[in-house]
Amino acid sequence: MLAASLLLVIATLSGTLLTFFYDRSAPFAARLCMGAATGLALLSAIGFLFALRLGLTPATCVLTVLALALPFLFLLRMDRRRHILGEIGAALRKAAAAARKPDRITVTYVLFYCVIAILLSAVYSRAAYQTVDGIFTGVRNNLGDLTLHLQVIASFAQGNNFPPEDPTYAGVRFAYPFLVDFLTAMLVRAGADVLNAMWLQNMVLSLALVGLLQYWTHLLTRSRLAALIAPLLVLFSGGLGWAWIFQDVHNSSNGLIPLLEHLPHEYTIMDAGGILRWGNSLTTLFVPQRSILFGIPLALCVLCLWWKTIAAETQASSKEASNHDVVSRRRMIAAGFFAGLLPLIHAHTFLVIMGVGACLMLLFRASFRNWFVFFAVAVIVALPQLLWLGQSGGVKLASYVAWQPGWDHGKLNAVPFWLLNTGLFIPLLVMALTWRHPHEALPKRLIMYYSPFLLCFIVPNLIKLAPWVWDNIKVLFWWYVASAPLVAWVLARGLRSRPGVRWLAAGALATLVLAGALDILRVVTGAGEYREFDPNGIAIAKLISDQAAPRAVVLHAPTYNSPLFLTGRRSLLGYPGWMWSRGLDYSQRQAEIGRMYAGASDADALLRRYQVEYVLIGPEELSSLSVNREFWSHNSFQQVGAHRLYRTNLPSGGD
Repeated sequence: MLAASLLLVIATLSGTLLTFFYDRSAPFAARLCMGAATGLALLSAIGFLFALRLGLTPATCVLTVLALALPFLFLLRMDRRRHILGEIGAALRKAAAAARKPDRITVTYVLFYCVIAILLSAVYSRAAYQTVDGIFTGVRNNLGDLTLHLQVIASFAQGNNFPPEDPTYAGVRFAYPFLVDFLTAMLVRAGADVLNAMWLQNMVLSLALVGLLQYWTHLLTRSRLAALIAPLLVLFSGGLGWAWIFQDVHNSSNGLIPLLEHLPHEYTIMDAGGILRWGNSLTTLFVPQRSILFGIPLALCVLCLWWKTIAAETQASSKEASNHDVVSRRRMIAAGFFAGLLPLIHAHTFLVIMGVGACLMLLFRASFRNWFVFFAVAVIVALPQLLWLGQSGGVKLASYVAWQPGWDHGKLNAVPFWLLNTGLFIPLLVMALTWRHPHEALPKRLIMYYSPFLLCFIVPNLIKLAPWVWDNIKVLFWWYVASAPLVAWVLARGLRSRPGVRWLAAGALATLVLAGALDILRVVTGAGEYREFDPNGIAIAKLISDQAAPRAVVLHAPTYNSPLFLTGRRSLLGYPGWMWSRGLDYSQRQAEIGRMYAGASDADALLRRYQVEYVLIGPEELSSLSVNREFWSHNSFQQVGAHRLYRTNLPSGGD
């Protein structure tokens, strides 16, 4: 764990030093957050390039650390060393002075980040944990996603999966944003337990996200209060589902407090009837869909650099033009480079950034050359990744795009659906965009900067962008993130207004965060506990790891929690829901798996075609498939509890 933590510290310091190259005006706290987001992105990208050649070995980790140390060469130049060390010294002196004599602002910030850190730690500790009874998750939406991420992580850390092949669909290129799990695998190879590695990585990325969202909001609105409110709107996102608590209290015989200690259901997402589908960012996005947690902080760095460039261009005088061009060019080069890293981190965020950037280039045509630099750098960095993602076999592209107005609104009309799912968020956003009170309205430049993000709401409400329409939220959520600073600005204005308005603003803020807070409370208090693997499953997984070669193909029932997913060995077919959501046509392979287990006439030929070396037969296989025990009795096997691991007569899959 110490070496893994040190790896993240080095990456963060490296990314922080790089900020002095492209943004000399950022506060030191913001630099640390940008350093964490960009440093971890560089750590995963550079490490992956070395791993393609060397595998995920100690040599790969050492070479990656050496590459990350290159920004420390900035300190060799006297002028840069003075500037960097001077800013670090000033930040330390300011922190020491604040500690000796803290003012109201300092106390507020310290309490804010302490509470946020404790909350995030509690949530991620429940996201994946192990007891004597097995491996569990306390987040319902993580039930199927956790096992997928564990398999991908294990495929890198144990299965030597280079170049990456889909570990849940053997023989197909892995067209998935996998760098978030590759980074976790690096931490595992550095000595961390996989569950602790996930917790550590999630904590660093989440705190960076909060800090960057606060910094971005302050850049846009110049309001410290709005900058504190915006992260709360994102972390505690939800709608009007909190109203169901009154019905739950009415149905409970114990009262409110015992109910809060063991909440019976979620309050931001309900499958029945399609009433609530928005969910909470932590429990439905950041925990289960780890790639988006990696992508958003990195993209926020890009958005901050864009805004600084746009704002500086409109304010610079002719005498400052030359120096301004150099500074802006550096910012846009950095923004393009970071945007170019996104396809294998979070592909949807990459599409959003490139689409929004294209719109902004048209809106702010005076800076066309800077935008050209941004796109040139972004395309050069992203192109190899896009070629990789675009050449995966078996994907049905037609399943990705279709006309489907209203997103996942079910039987509800779109207007009440969105009011139920986001509450007062949209009305407050409209208020922010249309507020024309003298000296208090948002600048026209800011509204122009924000306007392309409205497409992130409009397009997913008209067109299905993935086989599962709910996955449109990966684009929709960017509308919410971009809108949060504007809504926070309205709330901040209200909280600083006369008493009557102040109470209304406080009430509005409460309604916006209460449903999300209830869902988070449900996780933290352990109201839900979902077992992924029991002790027998963990034991058979250890046997598979001991017996099977790292790239061996193992046949098992297509379920979401096969013990194989703890080993990183190649699965012939994982959970069909994973395949369907990625547009893979798995129907033939699923039928062939059934024939292999049944010992059909072509079973041996199918085993040879897919190069299956091991076959798992346990409770899941026996309950969901027709297993011909006589057919398999001719193969040697080892047994752990109710599981049997059969060895076929095929040659080993290699190291």
